[in-house]
Amino acid sequence: MTAAGPAVNQAARSTAPAPPRRLTWRRLTVLPAVLALVLLLTWLWLRHADLDEVSRNALSGGQVSKALRQHVELTVFSAFFVVVIAIPLGVLLTRAPLRRTTGAVMAVANAGQATPAIGLLALLVIWLGTGMRAALIGITAYAVLPVLSNTVAGLRANDPTLLEAARGIGMSPAGVLARVELPLAVPLILAGVRTALVLCVGTATLAAFGGGGGLGVLITAGITNQRMPVLILGSVLTVVLALLIDWLASLAELLLRPRGLEAGP
Repeated sequence: MTAAGPAVNQAARSTAPAPPRRLTWRRLTVLPAVLALVLLLTWLWLRHADLDEVSRNALSGGQVSKALRQHVELTVFSAFFVVVIAIPLGVLLTRAPLRRTTGAVMAVANAGQATPAIGLLALLVIWLGTGMRAALIGITAYAVLPVLSNTVAGLRANDPTLLEAARGIGMSPAGVLARVELPLAVPLILAGVRTALVLCVGTATLAAFGGGGGLGVLITAGITNQRMPVLILGSVLTVVLALLIDWLASLAELLLRPRGLEAGP
């Protein structure tokens, strides 16, 4: 009984397909430095730009910080709901009682992402009214698919022999799931979460059309009023935020990866 536990762990290590990745100074510093430089250059350009009254009103009074804060809130909250919904649902879809419904559920999730985000948001605004609630539901529905599909794929890719070995040493179904299946599926699940985070940042720009705020307010104001500085600032902040969140997610993907899944000495 006691000798089989290390054997299962050793088998888990041997089945890991991913090469080892390490946290280096280059990974930690290059992208943040580039993003900081982009923000600095944008700020210097705006400071010396000849802004008219409309542009100054759009960028003054804390409008930029408010839009950025709202955009971060939309991204974080929607990503939280995506994780809370998609991972447990993905686990349930790989269990015997609900395994037959996987195709139907995945079809619904695919339809949610295939639907144009602006159209989905418009329908939610008609149903729920303007505000952040409709935006959060729309962003969440749009970003569920990567996490759900990766969770299902990661759990299905586990070696059946390894699972049988875990059951053979007396593990309960919950123990097999928590100690064997989910740890082996963590890399794929984290990759799905990373993709969903970037989708949330991009889709959150459309929240402005439904009164949900965010950096889309600046982009919309820049397009509507034909004010290039406002449009450029909103676009630059959106791109920088997306790249920053993707970088943070890549670090989390590296740090949260179970040590037993890393190859090498």
